[in-house]
Amino acid sequence: MRPIVKVCGMRDAGNIREAESLGIGLMGFIFWPGSARCVTRRPEYLPTGCGRVGVFVNEDIAQVRRTAEEYGLSYIQLHGSESPEYVAALREWKVIKAFCIATAADLEQTKAYEGVADRFLFDTKGRSAGGNGVQFDWDLLAGYHGSTPFLLSGGIGPGDAARLSAWHHDRCIGYDINSRFELEPGLKDIEKIRKFITDITTDEQDKRPL
Repeated sequence: MRPIVKVCGMRDAGNIREAESLGIGLMGFIFWPGSARCVTRRPEYLPTGCGRVGVFVNEDIAQVRRTAEEYGLSYIQLHGSESPEYVAALREWKVIKAFCIATAADLEQTKAYEGVADRFLFDTKGRSAGGNGVQFDWDLLAGYHGSTPFLLSGGIGPGDAARLSAWHHDRCIGYDINSRFELEPGLKDIEKIRKFITDITTDEQDKRPL
């Protein structure tokens, strides 16, 4: 099965259209003021051919709801210290709960969210809540034995397709890409994304048995 590609940190209408045309599965819009890619006004165009994901960090639930309705979000991604109860309060939408990983012990926190969040996202623990452009040791995820599917994030770059294809986890359903595919914060290099998608698709096909 072709992995899902989520392109995060979008806000320019033309760039949104171009990225959508590549056949990506999810597009992320960041609503955390601490991000250089924060959406401060509604883009003139929002995608219809892929899922819309709103990224929040410890935001007031009422504000998350208002934003989700205004932007027609398919998913809400929570990138802070939101509790399982907080996640459960947003069950009108599909919820992606993000976890920042530096050691195997960081995976313990996922247990409380099993059966509550629809998806997990594993990112690199860094100074910022996300978009640090740095990878963590993916082999740490061998210690994840939960049932919730996840997206792999954290510093994935244009040249990582072959390495991603060589790495495997039964619960990994796709990849979240952001800062290493940018011309500037919030503006993606479409040709780099196009090549990345082509490469991972080709690599996945090459792994199929004859």
